This record gives sequence, C-alpha cells and structure tokens, in this order.
Amino acid sequence: MRLVFAGTPETSVPALDALLASDHEVAAVVTRPDARSGRGRHLEASPVAVRAAEAGVEALKPAKARDPEVLDRLRAIAPDCCPVVAYGALLPREALDIPRHGWVNLHFSLLPAWRGAAPVQRAILHGDDVTGAATFQIEEGLDTGPVYGVLTEPIRPTDTTGDLVGRLAVAGAGLLLDTMNGIEAGVLEPRPQPTEGVSHAAKLNPEDGRVDWRTPALHIDRLVRACTPAPGAWTTFRDARLKLGPVRPVPDAEGPAPGELRAGKKEVLVGTATHPVALGDVQPQGKRRMAAADWVRGVDLTDKDALR
Repeated sequence: MRLVFAGTPETSVPALDALLASDHEVAAVVTRPDARSGRGRHLEASPVAVRAAEAGVEALKPAKARDPEVLDRLRAIAPDCCPVVAYGALLPREALDIPRHGWVNLHFSLLPAWRGAAPVQRAILHGDDVTGAATFQIEEGLDTGPVYGVLTEPIRPTDTTGDLVGRLAVAGAGLLLDTMNGIEAGVLEPRPQPTEGVSHAAKLNPEDGRVDWRTPALHIDRLVRACTPAPGAWTTFRDARLKLGPVRPVPDAEGPAPGELRAGKKEVLVGTATHPVALGDVQPQGKRRMAAADWVRGVDLTDKDALR
C-alpha cells in the first residue's frame, strides 16, 4: 500500500523503520514542526523528521493538522492508509477522509483501558500488572475507534515509563506492520471496543511529579517510575528542587517520619506514610545527577533537614 506515516517522538521511529523496510511504500511523513531544544534553544527537527530525511522521504510539518496546504498535499499523494504513532495532534475530519483505508493508530494500551495522552504513565501509576498495545481506526472521538489487533506486555516491578514505552515501541512496530499487511490483504476488519473497562489517561504535568512523602511507599514508588523520564519526579530540599530517579521500597526497615532522611554508608532512606524508600539517583538544581549517598555526603545533613 501507499502510506503516509504520522508521528513525532523517538518512540515513533521503530514503527517508521518497520514500514520503510516493508513492501509498503512510505510516500511521506506528517510530524510536528521543528521545536526549540537544549540550552541554546536551537530549532531541531523531530526524530521522525530526521529519520524521514535519512530515508529520502518527504516530511510535512504543519502547525495545525487542518492546514489547507498540507491537506491538499495529502490529497495529491493519495495514500491508501495513514499509520499513526504518537503524532501529537488531533486530526480533523477533512484529513480522516483522505485515505481510503483511513488512519490507523498504534496506541500503547489495551483499549478501552487508558484512552488518552499518557497510557503507559497511568498504567504504572495505577499499579497495573499488564499493559500492551492496540491498533485501531481513528475516528473523531478520543481513542474510541474499532480495534484491528492487540498485543500484551507485562509491567515489571521496576519498570519506568521509559523502559516500558521502549519495549512497546519495538513490539508495537511489528503489530502495526501486521495490521497494514492485513488491511492490504483484505483479511482484517476492526472490531468495536467493549463498552466496559473504559479508563482515561490524562497527561501528567510537572506539578504531578512532586512527591508527597505523607503517602504510602508503594504509591511513591509508582509515581516516580511513572514520571521517569518525563515529566520528572521531584521534591524539595532546603527550599530548592531536587529531582528524583526511581526509588526502592524497603518494607523490612523501620523508617523515619515522612520526608525525614536517614543516611547510611551506601544508601539514603526517606520516611513515608508506611515503610521507608531508598533514594536512587538525585539531581540538585544546577548540578549533575548523582547517587543519593554521594549527594548526602556533600550537603552536611542535619537533624532538621527533610524532603518536603
């Protein structure tokens, strides 16, 4: 089939690579516009745009998906289908009507669970044991379209969002390619999503990443892992922000009060509403990331110090 691929971040690239290596023709990609990044705030192309340039594929970068020039260009390309992985913008009806097989999204959840922007983060935060990926036909509702195929993936006890998305991006690339093959062969028909089990995955913002040490250790562990790498988990120490890497619950230890620190030679414990957690890597403002034990040795900890 003649395809136009829509995607933006690094997690979209495995699927694009799978399609580029297939018998399908990737005629163009649609991706978000170049954005400023890094300390120099230089304009940088999205990972999908970079990969498309390497492959000699045209990249369309509309500020809005309803841009008339982009819609005209899509009509001229006349794709049979438009596979989508984390494009990052809603598609208008004018765009949805262009390909004869529609737009097919690879979504990192077992629909109808965790419809929305942050399915992996919410699955980890909720304590799900299993997640997965689904391909479905995009319609105007939020992740409500009929499903072509699914795969499952266990959530490991130490998985961060980055870990889990990385695995789903690779496995999901195969699922998306299989879906394109099935659509081309005429042997795959999407089935409506169940009406039971619907949940919504609202985006996590930076404020959501702040740890409340008065909550149970289990919740804190899940929150930090869900917010890693983005939007990032954090707390404050001496009124300055301290970024947190994944923590390790220590259920057999008697902990200090919530937020209070207990420093040992090899680990730093923090009290919670239940048992303590051991800090992993931390990053003080303006400094590099380091092991918590190294950080504590450099701050001259006092009895009055705590994380808040």
